Amino acid sequence: MTPQLMVQPSSLMASGVQMREFGGVYLFRFSDELQSRFETLLDRQKTATLTADEMAEYAGITELQRIFTLINAQLAAQSKWCPVQPDSRLGNELNSSVNTATPPNT
Repeated sequence: MTPQLMVQPSSLMASGVQMREFGGVYLFRFSDELQSRFETLLDRQKTATLTADEMAEYAGITELQRIFTLINAQLAAQSKWCPVQPDSRLGNELNSSVNTATPPNT
């Protein structure tokens, strides 16, 4: 594991986080301002033009996004509108299959 310098995700919580209702469940989301900043940093990261401070900010926002994804997935799984409960899928790995499409020979 490589240590990484980042802005602490908790420092973004006070002004950058909202809860919005979706399907009868409240989920965590970035505020419009934090989402816009994240997209700006993402664009700059893709072009390798981030400063060291911006790289730390980008890393912190990305980590917060991962945390929200996990929490929101758990909230969705516990709600009535989630069609598949995670516990019902456990143990079925051996019986799972994947649909694949094979392109025609050209």
